[in-house]
Amino acid sequence: MAYAESARRSNAAILIKMAKKHEGKGELHQGEARSAPYPVSRLGAAVDLVDMAREISTADSHINTRVSSKLELIAEQIRHLQSEARSVLASAQRDQALHRAQCNFKRIPGKLYHLYQRSDESCYFSMLGPTEWGGKPPHSFSGSYRLENDMSWTPEAELNRPDDSRELVQRLLDSAGGDE
Repeated sequence: MAYAESARRSNAAILIKMAKKHEGKGELHQGEARSAPYPVSRLGAAVDLVDMAREISTADSHINTRVSSKLELIAEQIRHLQSEARSVLASAQRDQALHRAQCNFKRIPGKLYHLYQRSDESCYFSMLGPTEWGGKPPHSFSGSYRLENDMSWTPEAELNRPDDSRELVQRLLDSAGGDE
């Protein structure tokens, strides 16, 4: 028992000396040698600072590459969203201008209306297209538009354009259903 007490005092004295030696150099590892973040024995693997710096540099390079590619993807998505936003705003401005055009009848969603412009720059809708006037409309023809249920306007040129989004959604749903 005296030996154990003596060993404990000796270990305590060694720890105090080591603590004074490492004072101001960071925290001294108190656990087992195998869990130390640095070699605590001359028999431990040598830590070469050059190798450690190389590992850190390689890790930094990989992290920078990964972050850069993610940021490039986000930037591309931002550009796409900005383009979509410009398109939505232009469509909204067109729809607002069309709703302000003079109209002497009740507009019904789903119907096609023809826009004409007078010489004083005012616009009006007519149910008659340019050919229905006998080829001589009373004013300058500006275009034909269908009023949609959401009160937006679709130019006649876009009415027959196929909508690929519905087909794409259907294909996605079909492929998702086949995986079950």
